[in-house]
Amino acid sequence: MKRLLVRSHPPLGHRPLRHRLRTAAAAATAAAALLLPVTLAQPAHAATTTCEPQGTIAAGDYTIQANEWNSTTQQCISYNGGTGWSIDTANFNLTTSGAPATYPSIFKGCHWGDCTPNSGLPIQISKLGSATSSWNTTQVGSGAYDVAYDLWINSTPTTTGQPDGTEIMIWLNSRGGVQPFGGKTGTSSAAGHSWDVWTGNQTSWKIVSYVLQGGGTSFSGLDVKALIDDAVSRGSVNAAHYLIDAEAGFEVWQGGQGLATNSFSFAASTGGGNPGGDTQAPSAPGGVTVAGTTASTASLSWSPSSDNVGVTGYDVYRGTQLAGSVTGTSFTDSGLAASTAYTYTVKARDAAGNVSAASAPVTATTAAGGGTNPPPAGGCTATYKVSNDWGSGFTADVTVTSGSSAIHGWKVGWTYGGSQRITNAWNATVTQSGASVSAVNAAYNGALGASASTSFGFQGTGSGAVPALTCTAS
Repeated sequence: MKRLLVRSHPPLGHRPLRHRLRTAAAAATAAAALLLPVTLAQPAHAATTTCEPQGTIAAGDYTIQANEWNSTTQQCISYNGGTGWSIDTANFNLTTSGAPATYPSIFKGCHWGDCTPNSGLPIQISKLGSATSSWNTTQVGSGAYDVAYDLWINSTPTTTGQPDGTEIMIWLNSRGGVQPFGGKTGTSSAAGHSWDVWTGNQTSWKIVSYVLQGGGTSFSGLDVKALIDDAVSRGSVNAAHYLIDAEAGFEVWQGGQGLATNSFSFAASTGGGNPGGDTQAPSAPGGVTVAGTTASTASLSWSPSSDNVGVTGYDVYRGTQLAGSVTGTSFTDSGLAASTAYTYTVKARDAAGNVSAASAPVTATTAAGGGTNPPPAGGCTATYKVSNDWGSGFTADVTVTSGSSAIHGWKVGWTYGGSQRITNAWNATVTQSGASVSAVNAAYNGALGASASTSFGFQGTGSGAVPALTCTAS
């Protein structure tokens, strides 16, 4: 999408960003009519600013993220106290027939493994009892942008990469002729408002967008669950999947300066379909210990948590970053730097989506590097798929799959037959020399078990046929 401070994201590869094609509308800008205005007093607070493309600002139980992924134009966002923030510097100038330049937003939950405290998420859709939100915005009369929620739903309770379930967008307003992904497939009166409904399928997830008819500048007590239920009834959301993240911000193609969130809240809880109405969280895992380290791994173990119904799994955090999820009471974190200290905590979760408090932290220090790489094992294959192509540019995804044995790292290469140029990438370090491209795993997704897969993606200019790939494992 905590303490009141600015921190930089990990490198872009650690935080995959949405990459969707928008098309231009034939005509008019939606009216910026005021809908159910919210007036919340904000405490005085000195603004905290970040101009980093992937900078974040912690704001209590929320995180504000710059999330500039498709432009090099400077963008600066400022925290204004409470949950208020603004775009103070921006002058984007992209065509609305392509992807937006940026999506600065505020979020609660787990956004690609970066989790906010006290979010109540994840919650399985079938056990979602309520989800409500209020959002008050300041919108500007120039440029091309949308004002939209972005709810992410995944097939499992946690993920550090692209969610594979559904992306639900709720458009409060837009201007400049921008439209949601896909096509208009219906209308809805869910949550007491009138919506145009757009649907479409990306490479590995579905998108459904609810566009407020007439537009507005604020919601008060929006029944988000009613919209999620509507998406389930349309077949766009699987009720067995999990709501993991709720964001609200501005996708900007042109302009952007002056857009602001004055206040924002999001709250979700279990109930309704939750058997027995289980709202009791498991106990915090105890006895977390460092079982061993190498130059690139740290192994942890802990005592099992208890729960009134039953514990279904554990989430392991490296600092605030989700390192992985397991069903047992041990975990090995890989892809680490040698001679480096890492702090870990563990949380337990149950079938109702209740999450425990964090365990006491432990610190693991990796061993000094030995100067040699692990021996090759198993080999790998890679497949290339274009997810969007608008003639002058494209986005693509590459899936890397290990062979019959585990691997410690991978490298994928290919040669373009045309003039394609890669402009940015996520989940891998991608370099290009002429027509030749090389992609090397990120620190966190190089180690794969037997017959396991990971993926990376990128955006480029030009268009053309899918190239042949080579994959080398180490």
